[in-house]
Amino acid sequence: MAAGQNARAKSGAANIVSWRDAAPAPVVLVSGPEEYLGIRAMDHMRTTVRASAPDVELTRLEAGSYEAGSLAMTVAPSLFGEAKLIEVSGLEAMNDAFLSDALAYLAHPEEDVVLVLRHSGGTRGKKLLDAVKSAGWPVVECQPLKKDVDKSAFVVSEFRAGGRRIDGEAVQALVNAVGANLSELAAACNQLIADATTTVDASTVERYYGGRVEATAFKVADAAMGGNGPLALSTLRHALSTGVDPVPLVAALAAKLRTLAKVAGANGSSASIAKNLGMQPWLVEQAQRDVRRWTPEGLIRSIQVVAEADAQVKGLSRDPVFAVEHAVTVIASSASRR
Repeated sequence: MAAGQNARAKSGAANIVSWRDAAPAPVVLVSGPEEYLGIRAMDHMRTTVRASAPDVELTRLEAGSYEAGSLAMTVAPSLFGEAKLIEVSGLEAMNDAFLSDALAYLAHPEEDVVLVLRHSGGTRGKKLLDAVKSAGWPVVECQPLKKDVDKSAFVVSEFRAGGRRIDGEAVQALVNAVGANLSELAAACNQLIADATTTVDASTVERYYGGRVEATAFKVADAAMGGNGPLALSTLRHALSTGVDPVPLVAALAAKLRTLAKVAGANGSSASIAKNLGMQPWLVEQAQRDVRRWTPEGLIRSIQVVAEADAQVKGLSRDPVFAVEHAVTVIASSASRR
């Protein structure tokens, strides 16, 4: 199962792999605070090991309550010689006994054992993490996906793995609608993948998730940025009447304006701009089309009014609803000016 892995390169550089590509090895580190990716990585490793060794012996240890000598006993060859999978969780709270035993084990790992270490972040156990990385063992990074471009890439990879297609606008619509939480975004992808018979487009995403708070916020922002004041205000008032908080509404306006400002100040092809800004090419092309209806003065005025609205909806105003309506009105009127 893990034979030959000791022939790994010892360059001192970390061997970073994605959770989808991680292969069993004598030692595998799953590191980072994003819990959902951590769960997926651990599940993937367990499934992969069992595919090649159905009778694998699975043992789970907790690094925070670890008792000295437990690791050595667990990795010791069994009577029938089964392969072993050992999952150790809670490395961020490891005790000294585990740190000592794990460092000793790294010097002479067993070939028929896959040791998967889960560290959720923090400085505790840094010596062990550094030792794993410098030895060249696989490291699965589980960092939060904060940028839309990273969430979009996640959606695309989910659909590719599921054997389904999704177009660019649908990807962005899905991220806008459910992208605040990665597990929810993954669940939405899985539902669309299961139900889809053709390429998933924006209308399909709208049908499934158009009522979400985030989706509603971006509908308001899209109408305002398009210069359609009446539609923006009617959508806004409907959202507010159904209990949508003003904060995500202002956040959506700010996100749209930031994208427009970045693209407006960039030179080159949409592909080169997308690469430099870390954005999807189709999103750059959309912003390039939208920016034609804007003057620099209108863009600056809109950014200023959204900054003011952001402060007001977060406590500086007794009337946050008026602050949002004013921002939407200014943006819509600015967008319509040439």
